[in-house]
Amino acid sequence: MEYSEYAGEIEDQEKKETRRKSAKPLLWVGMVGILMAFAGLTSAYLIRHSDSDWVSFELPNSFFISTASILLSSITLILAKRAVKKDDLKQVKQFVGLSLIFGLGFVIAQFYSYGVLVENGHYFTGSNISSSFLYVLTGVHLAHVISGVIVLIVLLVRSLMEKYTAEEHLGLSLGSTYWHFLDVLWIYLLLFLLFIR
Repeated sequence: MEYSEYAGEIEDQEKKETRRKSAKPLLWVGMVGILMAFAGLTSAYLIRHSDSDWVSFELPNSFFISTASILLSSITLILAKRAVKKDDLKQVKQFVGLSLIFGLGFVIAQFYSYGVLVENGHYFTGSNISSSFLYVLTGVHLAHVISGVIVLIVLLVRSLMEKYTAEEHLGLSLGSTYWHFLDVLWIYLLLFLLFIR
């Protein structure tokens, strides 16, 4: 091996190590930022909830379908990570594909839920402040889920290209962490909306 090739390999390894060390902290900083935004939104909800013009109403049952979808997508991502650690690339592709399907199921169920809300006279604006808060809380989360679906598409493409191995699966790990975060955030929001109406 020539010196230039050897130096190039060392440089590539250093770049990978730098990316590995910086990627996770950056992801966590981003997730903390998202968490702070939702803390602010739920705090505003709590403050406004005590006003006399607040109207309580039932949440659409389809929210529970979307919850099942996002939970299943997290489970399949966990299985994909287990498979990649065993270098079972076929199962990685299958489980990441299922995660994407369940993620899309969550998005579809959320939009269906908005349709149910509109049918019941609960609009984003003009009906009551409580429905506006519901749309804002779930809509901002949905926007992040859509970004998560894009991440899942990238993970699937890279899985199909067999880019992830037992030794190199940082992208799959980071994407899974973000998706699990969105899953936990949705469960928090659902419980919050169920118990504080």
